[in-house]
Amino acid sequence: MAESTVPAPSAERRQQLVHLVRQDCGSCHGMTLQGGLGPSLRPEALRDKPVDSLVATIYSGRPGTPMPPWHRFLSEAEVRWIVEQLLLGFPE
Repeated sequence: MAESTVPAPSAERRQQLVHLVRQDCGSCHGMTLQGGLGPSLRPEALRDKPVDSLVATIYSGRPGTPMPPWHRFLSEAEVRWIVEQLLLGFPE
């Protein structure tokens, strides 16, 4: 993956985002993000998916599925940062 085109959130916000992904996303995608109700969010499972599509899925959700929109809680830039981190192997 190319170098990030999104400015990294502050250290405090990064910590909040990591917690959100591990807890909130993990409740459906598995606490290790290897899948559960939702599919795996590990790099090998996401590698073939377009970044913009992943961002849109998180930001706007998927109507008709359990995937909710996160736009009330996250900016699009934060969602893009999360996607970049997921593709690299999400931090602990």
